[in-house]
Amino acid sequence: MFIEFVLIFLMSMLTEIFLQSIWMAKMHGLKIEQVTKLYGPSWHEKTKMGTPTMGGIVFIPVLVLSLCAAGYIDKSISFEAAVRIVTYPVLAAAVGFLDDWLKYSRHSSDGLKSMEKLLLQAAVTIPWAVWAVPGSLELLPGFVINRIAAVVLVAFAGIGLQNAVNVTDGLDGLAAGCSFISFAGALVFLGGEPAVTMTIASACGICLGFLWHNANPASVFMGDVGAHFFAGLLLSLCVYSGFLLLIIPLGFIFGVEIISVAIQIIAIRKFKKKIFLMSPVHHHFEMLGWKETQIVTRFWIVHIAGMCLCMVLLFLLVFWV
Repeated sequence: MFIEFVLIFLMSMLTEIFLQSIWMAKMHGLKIEQVTKLYGPSWHEKTKMGTPTMGGIVFIPVLVLSLCAAGYIDKSISFEAAVRIVTYPVLAAAVGFLDDWLKYSRHSSDGLKSMEKLLLQAAVTIPWAVWAVPGSLELLPGFVINRIAAVVLVAFAGIGLQNAVNVTDGLDGLAAGCSFISFAGALVFLGGEPAVTMTIASACGICLGFLWHNANPASVFMGDVGAHFFAGLLLSLCVYSGFLLLIIPLGFIFGVEIISVAIQIIAIRKFKKKIFLMSPVHHHFEMLGWKETQIVTRFWIVHIAGMCLCMVLLFLLVFWV
C-alpha cells in the first residue's frame, strides 16, 4: 500500500497545484478577491486585500479524482466507503461557499450572519451525524456511548471544528500547514483501511499543493469553503474510523484558536476588558510585533507538540479505562 499511498499523494499535490493555478487566474478575472475582515490587524488591508479567495473550491474535485484513481489502483476500496468519508466535507464546504459567495457578491467582509451560519452548519451536520452514526459509537476502545449521545457529540464536534479551522485561517499558510500536520497524524493512528489511507494521502497532497500557492506571501486564500472542507474531512475520518476522541489531538491548534476567541468575547462582555490584544490568538502575536512567518512556523510547532501531548494523555486514558 506504500506505493499506492505515494502515487495518490503526488497525484493530489500536483493536481492541486495545477488546478489552483487555473482557478486563481479565473478568480482574478471575476474579481473574486479578499476583503479585509474588520476584526483583523489594520495592515492586512495592504497585505491581504486583492488576493484571490475561495481557493478551497478546488479541494473537492482533487479529492474526488484522487479517490477515483485510488479505487482503480486498489479494488478493495469500496464506493460506499468513499461516499461515507467524502459526504460531510462536501456538505460543510457548501456552507462555507455560500458565505464566501455572499462576501463576493456584496464586495464586503460580511457574508452570512453568525446565527445564519450556525443554523446552516447545524442543518448539514445533524442529518449527517444521524446517518454516519447508525448505532452506538466507540469513543475509546472499550468505552461505548449510545446513539443519541453519539449524534449530539458528533454534531457538536462538527460545528465547532468548522468554526475553529475557519478562525485559524487568518495568516498565510497557517490553516493549510496545520491541516497537513493533522492529516499526517491521522495517518499514524487511523491509517489501515485502504479507503481511509488513500483519503489521507489525498488530503496531505491537497494541503501541500495549496501551500505552494498559499505560503507567505500568499497568492490565494482557501476561504470559508476550504476551511469548512478540511474540518469536515478531518471529523469524517475520525467518525468513519470509530475513534471520535482522536479529533482532540488532531484538532489541537484549531481548538486553541477558537477557545481564544471565546475567552476574549467573555472577557469583554462580562468584565469589560481584553485578555488578548486581538483574537484569535495568532493576531495577538501579530500585535506584539512577531513576523507573520514566525507566527505560522511556531504555531505549526505548537500544533505538533500539542498533538503529541494529547495523544499521550488519550492513550494513558485508554490504558486506565
